[in-house]
Amino acid sequence: MTPRRPITLALGCAAALLALAGCGSTHASTAASGPAPTITAVTTPAAVTADEKADHTTVKVAVGATVSVELHATYWSPATSSAPEVLSPAGAPTTVPSPSCRPGGGCGTVTTSFTARTAGTAHLTASRTVCGEALNCSPDQRSYDVTIEVTG
Repeated sequence: MTPRRPITLALGCAAALLALAGCGSTHASTAASGPAPTITAVTTPAAVTADEKADHTTVKVAVGATVSVELHATYWSPATSSAPEVLSPAGAPTTVPSPSCRPGGGCGTVTTSFTARTAGTAHLTASRTVCGEALNCSPDQRSYDVTIEVTG
């Protein structure tokens, strides 16, 4: 596990807003509740980490920010950016299995980091087909998509 940079008060408030928004991780719950909420994370360069709770939300960051997608199962593919000129990969993705997990259990994390290069919008997406040992995911559990709006 790598050390994390200090998180600003604004980022802490954004995390609280994400928790209060009650964003689901499935397409069905998102579709039923209407359009995805926009969460303003930071207005100055900082580090932001999005996980399953950020699925189908919009996060705003400033140019220079580092955005990491940390998904909590090793069955997920590393996240990719729909607009690398806006959000470019920052190093290789990391997969960290949990040492207490049984083989094939999928316990652990897959983390991919990106750097906000220029103002614009990008989708960070990941996918999986397996949701547990010998358990295929239902269609609404197979994809992850968070929209990142980068401001100048």
